[in-house]
Amino acid sequence: MTKKQRALEIIARLKKEYPEADCTLDYDQAWKLLVSVRLAAQCTDARVNVVVEKLYERFPDVNALAQAPVEEIAELVRPCGLGNSKARDISACMRTLRDEYGGKVPGDFDKLLALPGVGRKSANLIMGDVFGKPAIVTDTHCIRLVNRMGLVEGVKEPAKVEKALWKLIPPEEGNDFCHRLVNHGREVCTARTKPYCEKCCLEDICKKAGVGESGQTRRRRRETAD
Repeated sequence: MTKKQRALEIIARLKKEYPEADCTLDYDQAWKLLVSVRLAAQCTDARVNVVVEKLYERFPDVNALAQAPVEEIAELVRPCGLGNSKARDISACMRTLRDEYGGKVPGDFDKLLALPGVGRKSANLIMGDVFGKPAIVTDTHCIRLVNRMGLVEGVKEPAKVEKALWKLIPPEEGNDFCHRLVNHGREVCTARTKPYCEKCCLEDICKKAGVGESGQTRRRRRETAD
């Protein structure tokens, strides 16, 4: 099986396993997703979703957040960790949206990258979720899983993983594929515990699970049980 064939099969199986492919950060406006994805660095999406409720109660729109003292933003977002640096980025980003884009989030990848605190991962998320454009979001789940699955080999740098996946993943599938990797990474192919390979829908085509006698034994056991 080539990497391309494996990628297409993985996409098909994850679609069946996780039919809903949604961002787990709550937002109803594009600028809020920009704020949330910055807060999500080294923090869980669940915690971010709680923290932003108070943030938006105090500062309900781009203008209000752009005018807010950085210290007040930092105090509100402190539970997400790195409060001071995240607050500075959020403040600068909102000021840029206000001053250069009339309070709107630009739908151009390079313009998104130029915003304070926005990297390739965040820009891809915005392009895919907000604007419905082809996108590949190389977060920690994506990088861990595609290495285990054999779509890349020993590649940890987000930009290099993204470049490799563009060659394997159909453009229209990229955004949802990455959302499904997040779901799979949380539920099955976990980071902090041993992966639950025995209940993985990809076990027989996954490089990690399929290498060696243990993978073969698990597959035979499942076939016997069926």
